[in-house]
Amino acid sequence: MPRRKPLGWPRYMVPRRLKSGATAFFWVIPTWAKRNGCTLKGEALGTDYADAKKRCDELLNPQLDAWRKREVIAVPSDHAVPGTFDWMVAIYKTHPKYTKKPTKTRKSYDAVLNLVSKHLLTDGRTFGSILIRNITPGATDRLFEKLKIKSDGGERTRTALLAMRVCQRAWNVALRDKPKEIPTLNPFAKMGITYKAKPTRPITHDELLRFVKAADEAGESSLGTAEMIAYYWLQREEDIIGRLSWNHYRPVDAPDVARIFHHKTGELVDIPLYDEDGTVLWPELIERLDATTRYGTLIVTRDRLDRRRKVHLPWKEDHFRHRFAAIRAAAGIDFDAKFMGLRHGGNTEGGNADLTDAQLRALSGHKTDAMTALYTKATMRQRRSGARKRLDERTKGGNLSK
Repeated sequence: MPRRKPLGWPRYMVPRRLKSGATAFFWVIPTWAKRNGCTLKGEALGTDYADAKKRCDELLNPQLDAWRKREVIAVPSDHAVPGTFDWMVAIYKTHPKYTKKPTKTRKSYDAVLNLVSKHLLTDGRTFGSILIRNITPGATDRLFEKLKIKSDGGERTRTALLAMRVCQRAWNVALRDKPKEIPTLNPFAKMGITYKAKPTRPITHDELLRFVKAADEAGESSLGTAEMIAYYWLQREEDIIGRLSWNHYRPVDAPDVARIFHHKTGELVDIPLYDEDGTVLWPELIERLDATTRYGTLIVTRDRLDRRRKVHLPWKEDHFRHRFAAIRAAAGIDFDAKFMGLRHGGNTEGGNADLTDAQLRALSGHKTDAMTALYTKATMRQRRSGARKRLDERTKGGNLSK
């Protein structure tokens, strides 16, 4: 640790000896500033003196000076030093390849990028503060292994994998925007990570009925209605609670259908409500919808009046999932049963009924057989049906294998 500070040493930067023997630098808020209400926070600056000095001189001390003079802080608190990982991410977030993505996608990208940026290194720095020229493929391998483990010891491999994929994408986009400043070698590329996602557990029809019963008993029948729509008409959560309106149910130009729009694929499917002989094809759901009070444009709204606005507001995704989990527990259904499992369950029911791929696609709005197969889980019933058909084929000509 230096006994005498060199010429140009930044104000409020202090050196400290680490257990490893290295010297790390920290920017410390002066006591007088804290006492007078300064909201800025101290920061670990790492072990590189030049980088630490640059951050103090260009960002931290100017912020403190602006606060002291009661001026508007010209530099935002999340400002990234040029050349750092955070700076590269900021470039990516201004590019159309990020800004044009759906809100839900950007939210998930932001979460994993923040996870990487805030990851604390052994020298006290955050990963976001290190210079991108110093990020090696080996460093990203170690980062992935660290991010796989949560603070409570649990695993989050899928989240860590998404983080590496988004970082790779951000690096490539920033490289095209600033080819002179961004290194050509992308350390997040070709990491050779393999991961087999846990398959979604399909929810059965019996579980659906148990959930609907629990929702009705809890005074939140809209949750049961949403579940039935997802299972019978194979619509996704975000479309059910945010887009499905009463105009889509028995529309004026086609009163015998439910017009189901799949925003993810852009497919619009007219689900028939009756067969050609007049048979009701979805009796439980049709009876429920016809008896439902219409509180607004959307079919599925919150069951209780908003205390301030005195109207039935649309569900927000986080709140909807929280209440879904509570009703699921009340129905005695296990934690692995997710809302998306309803679409999988409905498709699997179709597979059990020996629907062809074309029939399944016509109902679900999937564009390819591959996606249909992903949702239609293989069951023992399907295997028995297939085995029986093979047996019939072998024995219909008098073959003695029977």
